[in-house]
Amino acid sequence: MTMKKAALPLIVLILFVGFTAVVMLQAEQSLIAFGLSLMSQPDTAQVVIDLYIMAGLACVWMFYDLKARNKPVIHIIPYALLTAIFVSVGPLLYLVVRCCSEQEKR
Repeated sequence: MTMKKAALPLIVLILFVGFTAVVMLQAEQSLIAFGLSLMSQPDTAQVVIDLYIMAGLACVWMFYDLKARNKPVIHIIPYALLTAIFVSVGPLLYLVVRCCSEQEKR
């Protein structure tokens, strides 16, 4: 992947992290309280469960991608933690770092 390919995940990451920061600064409840309220109703719980299934699949992909590239799989820890808390942030950051590290090798 080239630096050009890193542009899209980087733009999405910046926009999403910025939006998340604004929302969290304006929120009247903690992230945990918000998550618990979402899980209290079947319709919103379904969406949360769906997101975390996709987050789990993204973590599996990152794990196998690290193995395929002969990188220490322990490198997944920060991305997995970000994924557990902010779902999209971990995989997006992984893609940006992966694209940039491949560009440096060239």
